[in-house]
Amino acid sequence: MRQNLERHHLEPQTGMALELRRGQILRVIDPQGEQVADLFAFSHDDPREWLSSGRSIDYNGTIHLTTGHVLYSNRSNRMLTIGEDQVGRHDFLLTPCSPEMFRIIYHHLGHHPSCFENLATSLAPFGIGSDAIATTFNIFMDVTVAADGALRIGPPHSRAGDFIDLRAEMDLIVGVTACSAEKSNNGRLKPIDIEVTKASPDE
Repeated sequence: MRQNLERHHLEPQTGMALELRRGQILRVIDPQGEQVADLFAFSHDDPREWLSSGRSIDYNGTIHLTTGHVLYSNRSNRMLTIGEDQVGRHDFLLTPCSPEMFRIIYHHLGHHPSCFENLATSLAPFGIGSDAIATTFNIFMDVTVAADGALRIGPPHSRAGDFIDLRAEMDLIVGVTACSAEKSNNGRLKPIDIEVTKASPDE
């Protein structure tokens, strides 16, 4: 039986950062369905060690990371191991949405909330600057690669209540968002729930 340590509710287009101790499990929940959560992580002991999309894809030999796969750091250390995954479709290909992305791709004028800004704001109290935020693990995001290399963003496969568990393999600082990009979330922005639990002895 797991011990529930924390629970947080992220309103649409918001984010948060938290400390995750080795052995603790971060459960990311989609309470309404078809909502993406961007996740990025740093070593608690040395934030110059961060989540590496390239090494995670390389060492697992797949872009479709799911149960049993490990997310690695830029120093090739294990950061997070994926446990139960009720969706099985996530993305490690695209950077977090940003004001620049909305301007360059969508020609959006004026301010638009973004995962990059929400991560930067949430991580700042831990002394982590925005330049340290690289490609995120885009939980529940559905990106497919066509034969010609083109990327297609489809509606998330997650249904109401679906979740993914990630077990910390080192002490971490983790940032999580309820994604701000309408295209990633089938046109409707929704919340994300977060739970931190202590693993049971058999995990």
